[in-house]
Amino acid sequence: MSPFKGHTGLRRILNATGYSMDGLRAAFTGEAAFRQLVWLNAVLIPLAFFVDVSRGERALMIGVCLLALIVELLNSAVEAAIDRISLELHPLSKNAKDMGSAAQFVSLTLIGSVWLVILLG
Repeated sequence: MSPFKGHTGLRRILNATGYSMDGLRAAFTGEAAFRQLVWLNAVLIPLAFFVDVSRGERALMIGVCLLALIVELLNSAVEAAIDRISLELHPLSKNAKDMGSAAQFVSLTLIGSVWLVILLG
């Protein structure tokens, strides 16, 4: 058991919310890719409400956009942890960072695919 896991109940929820807000703030201020995705979401999510699609399709269009933000947060977390361990060039560090980048590429491809299939279908 971690010594940092001392709170339960409402205090834990409040602490977790604060940590989450800190993480979003850190990602937005320190990660250009995250900021770009936020702006992309700021365009695509409202646009999803103006296209003539079913509620399920709209939810899917919005969901894949939010998924890309989640993937970018995880990718940035991996990169930060790797950099914290060592800035030395190492094949395993490169693999970890490249795999995070690949995950983001797949999520962006998913956005494009879902939007195209729904809008052109």
